[in-house]
Amino acid sequence: MTEKKLKKTNYGALTTLTTVFFFWGFIAAGNSVFIPFCKSYFNLDQFQSQLIDFAFYGAYYLGALGLFIFGTSSGKDLVGAWGYKKSIVYGLLFSALGAGAMIVSVYLNLFSGMLLGLFIVALGFSLQQTSANPFMIALGDESTGASRINLGGGINSLGTTIGPLIVSLALFGTTASLTDEMIQALSLTKVIILYACVGGLFIGVAALFGFSKKVPHGRMEDASTENEDVSKAIKTLVLITGFLIICFAPVFYSYKENLTWSDEDKESIRIIGWVAGLIVILIGLLYSYFKGSKQKEGWGAMQYPQLSLGMLAIFVYVGVEVAIGSNLGELLKQSEFGGYESSEIAPFVAMFWGSLMIGRWTGAISAFDLSKQTKLLLQFTVPLIAFGVVLFVSNLAGYDIQPLYWYIICVVFQIIAFYLAKDKPVQTLLIYGSLGAIALLIGISTTGIVAVYAILSGGLFCSIMWPSIFSLSLAGLGKYQSQGSAFLVMMILGGAIIPPLQGKLADIESVGIQASFIVGVVCFVYIAFFAWTVGKSLKNQGIEL
Repeated sequence: MTEKKLKKTNYGALTTLTTVFFFWGFIAAGNSVFIPFCKSYFNLDQFQSQLIDFAFYGAYYLGALGLFIFGTSSGKDLVGAWGYKKSIVYGLLFSALGAGAMIVSVYLNLFSGMLLGLFIVALGFSLQQTSANPFMIALGDESTGASRINLGGGINSLGTTIGPLIVSLALFGTTASLTDEMIQALSLTKVIILYACVGGLFIGVAALFGFSKKVPHGRMEDASTENEDVSKAIKTLVLITGFLIICFAPVFYSYKENLTWSDEDKESIRIIGWVAGLIVILIGLLYSYFKGSKQKEGWGAMQYPQLSLGMLAIFVYVGVEVAIGSNLGELLKQSEFGGYESSEIAPFVAMFWGSLMIGRWTGAISAFDLSKQTKLLLQFTVPLIAFGVVLFVSNLAGYDIQPLYWYIICVVFQIIAFYLAKDKPVQTLLIYGSLGAIALLIGISTTGIVAVYAILSGGLFCSIMWPSIFSLSLAGLGKYQSQGSAFLVMMILGGAIIPPLQGKLADIESVGIQASFIVGVVCFVYIAFFAWTVGKSLKNQGIEL
């Protein structure tokens, strides 16, 4: 019993595993620069530019759903049977194929092809994430699993900080101010080189991971799901997917040329379609929550109320995180927020994603065996060091970082919030969700650098939500942890639906880009509600984290 409580962390495997977290962040945050570039280069509206997020994060959902359906129909949990290690290797190789498709599409100058390439890359990421998160928990004591995921998140956020800067240099070549007309005349050769390097790195890390003796196979003792009835969970997810297709098909059809529909009709169809898609997700998950908790047979991991609510929490968390990063560029173009060109926004985007690194580096401290005094000291110094790293990297890339100096005030607020949360998942989500909502409300109601800082700080409050939501959602699931992880990864779908919804709101003249951030406020409020509700539910189940 004592040995189980004091289970040691496999630091060798942990170090190797964190490398894949870097790629997720690099590509995802790079999209935040790629979106305004594509908007200018291909002359898109804000909604169309957000289809990059739709393709990228939609792949997570379809990939995880495909794994789940295949596993249940074949009688085996595919990830559990392969082992976490082999699953991550396969995922990396699949992402390399996506990088190849991206190269071909860029060469042919096809925006739809680029969406396909990013879709394939993200399919590989879906398999990697389904494996990596429970693997992180399995590499040590379960009670410190959130801290290890935070450590991986810290490396992930290093990728999110560097990604926008590298992608910006690849797209624009210099930090000079470029107008939309100048962007449309740019060559995409550097993008081809960038994704060739990324594809090569995917293959290299797959080899490193596969041949590393420090990394265990991570197979589950019983990967069989043959006797498990999950028919109700499958039907619910398939119905959700079918209704989403019905909702989104008219939206995409409305962009077809030579339609006789009026512009007003097209706009109405696009808004109604996207809102209907969001409602489908909400109804589907709430139905799972109420039915699964009462009639457990046939629901698999969804029989646990903490998982159903956690799926919705992951959905809105990824949604608000991606929506802020993806719509930030358009906000900064407005005169009252700086009037920046697309080629000038990289340091702000890097600071937003760097804010996640600041919080995750802080959260990762608990993953190490340190004295209380040392941990307390590091909790105050590490965020400041991480803030300095973000500024240093942006300055090294040749950007003007002076407008970001006083953002340190927001970092101090994050330090205080982390101290008050006491590294407990429920308290963390309650405090960070509330502060995130307040920050975006400030951003909506003010202008200038104060509003920019407030919206950037959304990254600070998103920073350690993922591991906290994961820990609360998977607590007490036992043999259903791998299946539960797959369900949670499906809900990265929030990054596909919520950013375009905000983009469509921003395209409405009476709303605009600033007011569209109200979408993020609603997301943060739900996350705080999730923490309060699931904390009580877990206590009733005899589980307290």
